[in-house]
Amino acid sequence: MATPLDVPGQPRLDLDRAIEAILFIADEPQSVVHLAAAVARPVAEVRASIARLRADYDGEAVSGEPRTDVPADEGAARSIRRGFELREVGGGWRFYVRADYDALVTSFVVTQSSTRLSQAALETLSVIAYKQPISRSQVASIRAVNVDSVVRTLLGRGLVTEVSSDPETGAILYGTTELLLTNLGINSLDELPPISPLLDDGQEGFDLDR
Repeated sequence: MATPLDVPGQPRLDLDRAIEAILFIADEPQSVVHLAAAVARPVAEVRASIARLRADYDGEAVSGEPRTDVPADEGAARSIRRGFELREVGGGWRFYVRADYDALVTSFVVTQSSTRLSQAALETLSVIAYKQPISRSQVASIRAVNVDSVVRTLLGRGLVTEVSSDPETGAILYGTTELLLTNLGINSLDELPPISPLLDDGQEGFDLDR
């Protein structure tokens, strides 16, 4: 039976690389069940694939779906320990920078960031400030645009952080940091102005005032 890994006219896609590709573009942790549904393969096979990928990224083994048409080690390059890792968070799997490189990456992001935030970043930051804890999808729903890159920018600037995960969906929830309070010159979020007067149509998208 054909699966999403079977592309007409092309070699059958490798399961490990398929899982890797999905996780690479995913905005939230992906459960094993969700991944299995995406590639139409048994959950047990997807679990084994994740285990191979983790070992590969940790420099402990090679990854790639077991082959039966070539010798076991033919064409398989030994892996090296990567600067990222595959981590289970909130019932799902997601890529993270390896802890060894946190300081380096933080320094790089800060030096590469422009001094001023874009209008999109300011709007997204405002939504997070008033609605926290909130997921990316919820922010996107309020702003009616994709906010993935903007949230990454805010994370890199240290203005927002991951505070928890939704127990039902596994979605990461974001909140603001002490750095934002410092930059705004306030002691707490309670000092933010009421939101309603700032919106043309009142509180649409918000369920409370501050």
